[in-house]
Amino acid sequence: MKKYYFLTGIIAIAGLVTSCSKSKKTEGPLDPVNNTSDTLMGEISGTWAKGKTIYIKGDVIVPEGKSLVIEEGVTVMMLNVAKPEFIIKGNFYAEGTAAAPIKFTAQNAAETFGDHWGGLLAGPTCSELLLNYVILEQGGAVTTEESASVKAGFYKAEAGEHVPAIWYGGEGKFVVMNSTIRNFNEDVFYIEGGDVIVANNYFYTTGVSGGDAVNIKSGVHADVAFNVFYSPNTNALKLSNSGDRPRQAYVIGYNNTLLNCGWRRPTTKGGSIWIEKSVRADLYNNLLVNNRFGIKRDVGNPEDNRSVISHTFYYGKDQTTVDQFQATNEVIAGLNDINSAVVGANDPGFESYTLSTAADNAVMNSSWDFHLKSGAAALTGAQTGFTHHFASGLSLNGKTYSSPAPAAHYGALGQK
Repeated sequence: MKKYYFLTGIIAIAGLVTSCSKSKKTEGPLDPVNNTSDTLMGEISGTWAKGKTIYIKGDVIVPEGKSLVIEEGVTVMMLNVAKPEFIIKGNFYAEGTAAAPIKFTAQNAAETFGDHWGGLLAGPTCSELLLNYVILEQGGAVTTEESASVKAGFYKAEAGEHVPAIWYGGEGKFVVMNSTIRNFNEDVFYIEGGDVIVANNYFYTTGVSGGDAVNIKSGVHADVAFNVFYSPNTNALKLSNSGDRPRQAYVIGYNNTLLNCGWRRPTTKGGSIWIEKSVRADLYNNLLVNNRFGIKRDVGNPEDNRSVISHTFYYGKDQTTVDQFQATNEVIAGLNDINSAVVGANDPGFESYTLSTAADNAVMNSSWDFHLKSGAAALTGAQTGFTHHFASGLSLNGKTYSSPAPAAHYGALGQK
């Protein structure tokens, strides 16, 4: 597979935008020479051209039937006093590049678990939501009765909820690839419907007192693959068929790397991957390192019995971790797992990571490299003979995005 690097760098050049504020609608191109930044709120559609800096001073609404396109190198800066939300009723396309990712951030924000803006909240009329080479950080603000999401009936539609980085409540297509999501207050993705690809991403430093990285409900068919999850408060993946939508949730999760998941959860529900409520979950080639538990089910409301859990690679640095990887009525023993009751067995062979890092550490070190060394134990032996949903791809905004083919190594990153 292609090498994956942390996303860095924002450049600034000029562009084009069509927008309107709550009080006055204005349309037309900005001066491409003199206008390299704007301060916006209200109904927005059109294109934010590459390199611009957009300052958001209030809630943004992408109207039904319209689209917002964000090009490479754009910085979207949330003004702290506003704590804005993006309410997406139309379509939303954020298409960066490895060299010039798009960045959603907050002004003067550097907290470990930010809450300086809301998130990207896409409702039932959003048929296409795309993020490719995007950095999302410092969000997850708590709702009030006056929040745009509460008034729109989006997400949980009530005050007192920390909104996720992205909520998708439609039945269309949702793709997030090659992106970094970090420093969010609670849940990262909360997905309630649609055809979904979540691949080649980094998730870390999320959930101050609760929250999962990828939380999937009924109505979703998803490929979740080649992601690195570091220290989510609860689970990397919470997979459920709750919500009573006509289509059963069916998630194929493969070749993900999960580290230090669940240790900051105050109860024992969290740990790595949680499956419940008749979800169909096929899980292959996942690499679990120092998580609080192995793959875990809700015994009182378990997964669909057609689910397949196979080829999971486990490493535990201490006796408590190793013990909690062993099969019980809650912790699932998969087929062809690499698991041991011996502390320190099955070192996966990362290029650069201290396996003794404190279990409750949430801070990602940029020097860590989760690729596998030559001869590493996790480099071979994984399963490739299974199908996934979207090998032939999903088409969004005229381009096709495909979930990656399974790899013979465990986890997200093979050898450099």
